[in-house]
Amino acid sequence: MQINRLFEIVYILLDRKSVTARELTEHFSVSRRTICRDIDALSTAGIPVYTKRGKGGGISLLPNFVLNKSLLNEGEQTEILSALYGLSSIKTEDTDQVLQKLSILFNKTVTNWMDVDFSGWSHENDFFNDFKTAIVKQRIVEFDYYNREGEKSFRRVEPIQVWFKSKSWYLKAFSLAKQDIRLFKIGRIKNLVVTDKSFASRDPLSLSDTPDTSTPEEQNLVKIRLRIEPERAFRVFDDFHESMIEKQPDGGFIVTVFWPEDNWLYGFILSFGRYAEVLEPAHIRAIIKNEAQIISKKYL
Repeated sequence: MQINRLFEIVYILLDRKSVTARELTEHFSVSRRTICRDIDALSTAGIPVYTKRGKGGGISLLPNFVLNKSLLNEGEQTEILSALYGLSSIKTEDTDQVLQKLSILFNKTVTNWMDVDFSGWSHENDFFNDFKTAIVKQRIVEFDYYNREGEKSFRRVEPIQVWFKSKSWYLKAFSLAKQDIRLFKIGRIKNLVVTDKSFASRDPLSLSDTPDTSTPEEQNLVKIRLRIEPERAFRVFDDFHESMIEKQPDGGFIVTVFWPEDNWLYGFILSFGRYAEVLEPAHIRAIIKNEAQIISKKYL
């Protein structure tokens, strides 16, 4: 994108003081005409950039140019630093270094107003840096993948985006086997390898008209009504939106949700122990009853 190139040109000039148009064309792999347009755009934006012809000439910035006072106002500087603090939550390699450099450049310390820990209490895969590398550098990745039945398969994909939805991280990618976009739950990805093989950006028109970007679970939503006893009121307001909750005269709650039916759902209901009852649907009520009986037999 042009805006990214313009910022980088300014940083190069700040670092090297002077650079030739040829060096910039080679660095960005663009034409000389494009670099000339970029220099004109910087001048129009008020950046004091000038060119000197002849031997020893090149493109330079006027002495004493200060980036933070020319490109970004106080509010914009604060927004950039705050955004980087948020990004640092996913522990990518370069974020802390960039944050430190910009804090010095802007001569500003920003309060870290938000902190997010995406890890669970147990060990989880930490693939953020690998995914970032593969997506930015357009490298094919390979991995073993376990579906919700626990069956393992080998996958080879062109990664598009890391996506967080419904309490889980997913990898959105173009499956080379299926020749279409697929979602992979990151917690089920094992033995990830970022290969040296690059891929070209695909024309969206070459993909299916309505690519299936929903998870398999989302295609099987079930209406579930639960009765939860007053003793677990704290969990009701932790786990459910208020629009799902009906307070009962005795202090209990009726909760109605539309959730995917899978083993996670059964485990979630069972985690309430004797304080929750499935009212409907009947088949999930039967499943929970059977699971409870199996559990009770282990303690005979």
